[in-house]
Amino acid sequence: MKSNVIPLGPKADKVTVRRHNLSLVLRTVHDTGEVTRAGIAARVGLTRAAVSSLVEQLLDCGFVTEWGKTSSGQAGRPGTVLKVARTGPAGLGVEINVDYIAVCVVDLSGTDRVRLVEHFDSRGVQPSQVLARAARLAARALGSAAEQGLEPVGAHVAVPGLVAGGTVRQAPNLGWKRVAVEGVFAQALLALWPARALPVSSDNEANAAALAELWYGAGTGGVRSFLYLTGEIGIGGALVLNGELLRGAHGFAGEIGHMVVDPDGRPCRCGARGCLEQYAGQAALLSTAGIDADAGVPGVAELRRMARQQDPSALAAMEGAGRQLGVAVSGAVNLFDPDAVMLGGVYRELYEWLAPAVDRELARRVVSGLWSEDRTRLRAASPLGDAARGAAGVVVREVLADPAAYAERGDSGPRSEASTAGE
Repeated sequence: MKSNVIPLGPKADKVTVRRHNLSLVLRTVHDTGEVTRAGIAARVGLTRAAVSSLVEQLLDCGFVTEWGKTSSGQAGRPGTVLKVARTGPAGLGVEINVDYIAVCVVDLSGTDRVRLVEHFDSRGVQPSQVLARAARLAARALGSAAEQGLEPVGAHVAVPGLVAGGTVRQAPNLGWKRVAVEGVFAQALLALWPARALPVSSDNEANAAALAELWYGAGTGGVRSFLYLTGEIGIGGALVLNGELLRGAHGFAGEIGHMVVDPDGRPCRCGARGCLEQYAGQAALLSTAGIDADAGVPGVAELRRMARQQDPSALAAMEGAGRQLGVAVSGAVNLFDPDAVMLGGVYRELYEWLAPAVDRELARRVVSGLWSEDRTRLRAASPLGDAARGAAGVVVREVLADPAAYAERGDSGPRSEASTAGE
């Protein structure tokens, strides 16, 4: 008879325990902003001697710094305040969208230290050329980071499409299919920045934006379950539940832009008909308002200007798009019951005109009846919650989770466990 008992792994040795505790201490300094050694010991349950040893390693490796003395108001010597370092390991985030490329470098505290944006219509352009352009922007960001004493230890690329295993399986609005985004970008960046071969990872851009909202936006205020919508040329979506990104069985959860709102409706680039983005995406909004659908950022600015002047076509476009957004989002709210719905991307800029129609549909369609009782559940996304920053944050979180892997400045990636952890 087969046993249902799951085989146990080996017990944790001293190296593994120290590695875990090194991360625990660094994350405590990160999460509190500033804290003493005694404060860390009280929070994590380690002895002061153990904390002091771990802090010394983090100081030696450049992860934390000392910022003067503080007094608890009790007897004894004042403690030395610790903060995460503003130099050293950092994250490089790259967002490739249909009409722009954005690059961001974030330090260990989560501060946005370098940001570069290039407006560029990538439709009809070969993926390798787009990724080469992104690599050039990233190389410029690495140069600016180096001038500030920052050393990004990895790059994370966010793309509006289905991303899995380092490959963009499909990105309808870019026209990409089966693009090995990680490998192509890594090679292009290495050719421009040969001093260091950065590890490259990738994900959907809405996922990256939602993580930025969780780590740097509404999540810091206690919102741990939310639906995030990013309105661009297409519509991306991501769902965060109890502080964790819902990815689905194959990593493709959240494709709300391709939720069908009219089965016999307009054809979509994905091959289906009546997808939400054909009625509430950026191009649909501009076209309905009488603006060139391909006008991009200037078109959105014009739409906002028209709305401020109470232009009937602009207001009608917002009303129609908001209504369709509300219809689609209500299904997700009924299914998952999040704390909030965040409107990001261009929706954040157009929030004051889109929100009333979205809110009305949600109040009508959310079956719990609770939506209309709490007027704070529909929100504009935080300005800090963009995909480039979230992508950089993914790299930073990897460092916080395992600082021993990045313990020597100048490393291009994780080192072996035995060479960094100590006893």
